[in-house]
Amino acid sequence: MKIVHLANHVRNTGNGIVNMMIDLACLQADAGHEVTVASSGGGFEELLARHGVQHIVLRQAREPWRIPAMLAGFNRLLARIGPDVVHAHMMTGALLARFGSVRREYILVTTVHNEFQKSAWLMRFGDCVVAVSEAVGASMSRRGVPRQRIHVIRNGTIGTPRFAGVPMPASPALAHPNIVTVAGMSQRKGIQDLLRAFAQLITRMPGASLYLVGEGPDRQAMEALAEQLGVAGQTHFTGFIANPRAYLAEADVFVLASHKEPGGLVLSEAREAGCAIVATRVDGNPEMLDGGEAGLLVPPAAPEALAAALEVLMKDEDARRTLARRARHNIESFSAAHVCEAYLSLYERTLDALGPRPAAVPIRRPASPDGVVR
Repeated sequence: MKIVHLANHVRNTGNGIVNMMIDLACLQADAGHEVTVASSGGGFEELLARHGVQHIVLRQAREPWRIPAMLAGFNRLLARIGPDVVHAHMMTGALLARFGSVRREYILVTTVHNEFQKSAWLMRFGDCVVAVSEAVGASMSRRGVPRQRIHVIRNGTIGTPRFAGVPMPASPALAHPNIVTVAGMSQRKGIQDLLRAFAQLITRMPGASLYLVGEGPDRQAMEALAEQLGVAGQTHFTGFIANPRAYLAEADVFVLASHKEPGGLVLSEAREAGCAIVATRVDGNPEMLDGGEAGLLVPPAAPEALAAALEVLMKDEDARRTLARRARHNIESFSAAHVCEAYLSLYERTLDALGPRPAAVPIRRPASPDGVVR
């Protein structure tokens, strides 16, 4: 198949949508398909090239004045590639692929990554709409997407091409006992709840440390909250770390305290690392943790409940080890290869269901040195 993935960028910034798309594109190319990623570019271009994935610069933005250039660029891409499948991972790409071509000769697949955004309803324009969890699928159904067009494919990162052949980073030499999270520094990720829970915990475990791995718009506010709560000395804001595996390997307890989390990739990473996991019972988190078998689930925005769960695991080594073992049980479905196979199967079924489409005749136009289709 000829497959085109559309996304706003391919920057290595910890964006789960981009990471998932990069894994998918690389593995599809490894499986022998002709794969192209169209975006504004970024640091993952080198990895894509190593896997034989072509990257074409196609700047996608919501500003109305950019629409003519986007449409022209998208139609040049179609003429050059003649794709069987266009897979849109973000709202702009979904609209472009649905309405940007007068004579559409490809199927459009959309993946709903951030269902909590109001613009997520625009992903309904796909010939098939992929939800990253059953919770997201139910939400899109309530928004009016016919259930027969919704397909659930959970995210998975085990065996990701992004870390293939990359040695384990040097030990960060974390203090113990510790709590680790890998998340954007934002209100949505519940960092404020984790800080308040930690403030309660250290009154009973004064030697504990908290490591916040990630960057985000609310970092300054979270640092100020840590000072206000009196835990700044035991709280470590590391900033963004592209390969956080060493932090996961040294975590005593891993926490994801999100208020909204459709299908967090980091839970797959934490399970692979064999972490004892505590996460909020929201959206796709229970599904990523086998309904609570592979991690403790607590209510969102409830620092007291989070502190209580953390205290149990931090003080009971047997309970912590048991939960860590359960995290690694039944994780085969969280492999990146499994996700790739599921998407390829969906592409094939959708192409068969919609019937043969006229073949687009590719126009062989060389790309300029910067990768822009002329």
